[in-house]
Amino acid sequence: MKRDSRLSSVLHALLHMAEQDGPLTSETLAQCMHTNPVVVRRTMGLLREVGIVHSAKGHTGGWTIAADLKAVTLRQLHEALGEPAVFAIGNRNETPECLVEQSVNSVLDDAFAEAEALLLRRFENVTLADLAAEFARRHAQWRTERTLL
Repeated sequence: MKRDSRLSSVLHALLHMAEQDGPLTSETLAQCMHTNPVVVRRTMGLLREVGIVHSAKGHTGGWTIAADLKAVTLRQLHEALGEPAVFAIGNRNETPECLVEQSVNSVLDDAFAEAEALLLRRFENVTLADLAAEFARRHAQWRTERTLL
């Protein structure tokens, strides 16, 4: 099963956008994220629908953040992306009448549900502002280390 990296990609794009004074085009964001501009437009469109980003057309257009970074949580972004599965592992459902398979799936379902609930609760407590602050801290440390070389 392929991992769904849209949340990570969206966070990457939003942090780049937060560092800019003006809009960023889909092409520029695609270069930052090593993806296709169509993927950027499709994904950003989901965020535009819930008011997190804004887009403007034309020569000076592009994507900007429309929401307060302190108010946007990872949980909101996860939901805006259609609540993709948070785990790439899952149950075997080859023979649903098999009692062994039913037993295994029952236990795994409970564990997956508990782990997902814990992760989503954590997502509720992390904002874009938190991530921006973490980036700023790491960037300042990187700059300091470079000047010491």
